[in-house]
Amino acid sequence: MADISTTLPLTRSSVVAAHDVVRPHVHRTPVMMNRTINSIASTPQASLEGTRWEGRTPAKPKFRLWFKCENLQRIGAFKARGAFHAIARLKQDKQWVESGGMEKGVCTHSSGNHAQALALAAKENGIPAYIVMPAITIPQKRAATKGYGAKVIDSGSTAAEREVVADKVMRETGARLVPPYDHPDIILGQGTLGLELQEQVAEAMAKGEGAAMDGFRAEDTRHDFKGKKGLDAVVAPCGGGGMLSGVALSCEGTGIKVFGAEPSFQGADDAKRGFESGTRVTGVSTMTIADGLRTNLGVYPWEVIYEKKLVNGFYSVTEEEIKAAMLLVLERFKMVVEPSACVPLAVALFDEDFRSMVEREAGEDGWDLGLVFSGGNVGADAIGRLFG
Repeated sequence: MADISTTLPLTRSSVVAAHDVVRPHVHRTPVMMNRTINSIASTPQASLEGTRWEGRTPAKPKFRLWFKCENLQRIGAFKARGAFHAIARLKQDKQWVESGGMEKGVCTHSSGNHAQALALAAKENGIPAYIVMPAITIPQKRAATKGYGAKVIDSGSTAAEREVVADKVMRETGARLVPPYDHPDIILGQGTLGLELQEQVAEAMAKGEGAAMDGFRAEDTRHDFKGKKGLDAVVAPCGGGGMLSGVALSCEGTGIKVFGAEPSFQGADDAKRGFESGTRVTGVSTMTIADGLRTNLGVYPWEVIYEKKLVNGFYSVTEEEIKAAMLLVLERFKMVVEPSACVPLAVALFDEDFRSMVEREAGEDGWDLGLVFSGGNVGADAIGRLFG
């Protein structure tokens, strides 16, 4: 990465500047609605018996859900934004360029979407890329990363094992590390999806009931927005926190509330636990099906999320709830999304704490809620195993 002393401050204006940089390299992915899913989300659960909410009266929130479809982004995930921004900022580092950085290349350790994103960004900038991947990485992600021209080096599956191999690669090649999430340049790049989401929802509302717009089907926008001009809140998935903190920065000063969504399986909800205790959790070991969210929250994301108080809270969901949300997207949207991308929808559908909060705060008007579909990199074989 570029030296930390040269990075832009973690502010909304810096996200705007990052958007100017990455716009030529990424898609302005569509924002979609689904009337059936809105209806399901706005209907109280038939029964809470047998759930962790047993004994409570089901909440009755009203939702208009707006899905930011980063599963349709280049490389199939939002990670392309951070990678292109990081490479652009690195190329502005005069010392790195003059010392042969463009020839020595970049390096990272990742089992999935960041690996593919950095490989693509490096290729399009004529820079070698070295990607350290656990040997157990699914073949589709390994093949995609190699397909973008990167050299893939095997490692063990733990973060410590990956870091040891990455350090060795950097010593041997002189490549510069581009971490998956824990750097301001990555955070600002990922935050650009939040700007687009805000803009696209405002555009749809301005066009009014029944109007079609870029990225929407006409039937998606047949809603009475009662003079509204934008979102009430956004829920984004949280692993290392690069995207969630970037989205939070994009909403800074707008009045839009931001919430994080995590799996609960085997302690994957580290950001939630840290947020509620006031101390960042530094270690996570989980095999949640939401494999993109298995890492712990990073230092710079923590600064934005907790210390700057730009995230309003966290919610977590079970493996079965994630699968139920994913199945709903497959059946109703006819669209492929990975389990990690379905965690925010699962919160809106099943987390009674979240649903009760929305019912209480929004009342009869309800909320226009943005949900981030973070990626769609899941193979047909994996989908078969999940629902077989």
